[in-house]
Amino acid sequence: MATVTFYGAVQEVTGSCHLVHSDALGEVLLDCGMHQGMRAKHFISREQFAFNPCSIDMVILSHVHLDHCGRLPSLLHEGFAGPIYCTEATAQLLPIMLFDALSLYENDLRRENRKRARKGLPDIEAHYSKEDVLNVLDCLKPLAYKQRVAIGEGAYVCFHDAGHILGSAITELTVTENGKQKKLVFSGDLGNTDTLLMNDPVCLEEADMVLMEGTYGDREHKSLGDTQTQLKDILHEAFVRGGNVMIPAFAVGRTQELLLYLGKLQQAGDLDNWQVFLDSPMAIEVTSVYDQWLPTLDCEGVKKLCTGEQTLLKNFLSTLHLMVDAEDSMAINKISSGALIIAGSGMCTGGRITHHFKHRIWDSRNTIIFVGYQANGTLGRILVDGAQHVKLFGDDIIVKANIETLNGFSAHAGQAALVDWASHFKTDPKVVLVHGEPDALMGLADKLEQLHGIKAEIPILGDTLEF
Repeated sequence: MATVTFYGAVQEVTGSCHLVHSDALGEVLLDCGMHQGMRAKHFISREQFAFNPCSIDMVILSHVHLDHCGRLPSLLHEGFAGPIYCTEATAQLLPIMLFDALSLYENDLRRENRKRARKGLPDIEAHYSKEDVLNVLDCLKPLAYKQRVAIGEGAYVCFHDAGHILGSAITELTVTENGKQKKLVFSGDLGNTDTLLMNDPVCLEEADMVLMEGTYGDREHKSLGDTQTQLKDILHEAFVRGGNVMIPAFAVGRTQELLLYLGKLQQAGDLDNWQVFLDSPMAIEVTSVYDQWLPTLDCEGVKKLCTGEQTLLKNFLSTLHLMVDAEDSMAINKISSGALIIAGSGMCTGGRITHHFKHRIWDSRNTIIFVGYQANGTLGRILVDGAQHVKLFGDDIIVKANIETLNGFSAHAGQAALVDWASHFKTDPKVVLVHGEPDALMGLADKLEQLHGIKAEIPILGDTLEF
């Protein structure tokens, strides 16, 4: 019997983790992500695995965003020792992501333990270490897209381009049960078809069960043209006000798309005189990996813009400044106007963007532009929801900066694209909706049934379904 048990990203957007059981294959974990917005002390003391990591035979990883991969070091720390299958680009990006996350984790842990020491409390022990990250990297089994590989007797895995970020994959898992082949398709995160950089998600036709994301299942994005116009107008108004712009952006995906959009505006003479600061060592390193893969990405969007020796980091955006050291980042604070700052984290749960907020969020001349999904409980979501005061580094700070949201830059498919992707399956599979808040998943389920007669299921944490 083949089953799936849901341990994360069910009726919520983060923490992707689904356990596939097959008598022929054993225990297979699809993703091992963390819940974004949680601080280190909560992650350590409260979030334990609801299964035995030693019993997991292998992991299949959809992509490198931390809500899909962030708990892999903890999985190995707790005893997992099997292979981790992923795409080639994901294998290149994963060390950048995991070592950056480790640094933030250790800083948070030190800070928390200093507070505990002052109260006479014992230290919280680290839940994973650099050695665990290195062990994760040793377990990686990189595969090319469309490369069908045997992972057990009568069992195969094959990755297809999900179009979400570099290396993101739709997973096609085939197992043999009682002489009969069964196929599970896990969408991972499906990309927005209206982008400059990424290819469109691949559509598949055969499955017995489809695990499908529904982050934006109840809404549509603005068109790329409308979004670029909106960005141009917001930037121009901010420039006229004499302010600065802060854009929280994920190091993988959003940052690279933004550089393309800003370069396109500059080439059209629509960027005013903004000085663009990419204030993220991780994003700079990630973008260099993207540059290696540019020939494989969206030909219409990228090749028309990046020609010859041009790359996203070289000669494409003439006013781009790469801020690697902390001193470089702090120097931006001296600029009174005309600075466009791209920094992490994308949901404002830490990183350099929070320092820029502290210096600028109280000034009405300044603008914050959100270009990606903001999960419940994150500082980004609190600001998008209209907070007038926020807590930053222990201080209560008034919010007077202009808050703008551009969901047309989302890396996730909107409702129509999700419905279209699901409609391509010809084998009448069981469709299960994950990775979305309840309203989004119910909206998607209603639309799937209304347009295509697909009766989708929405599991809760700990549910087990057979396929």
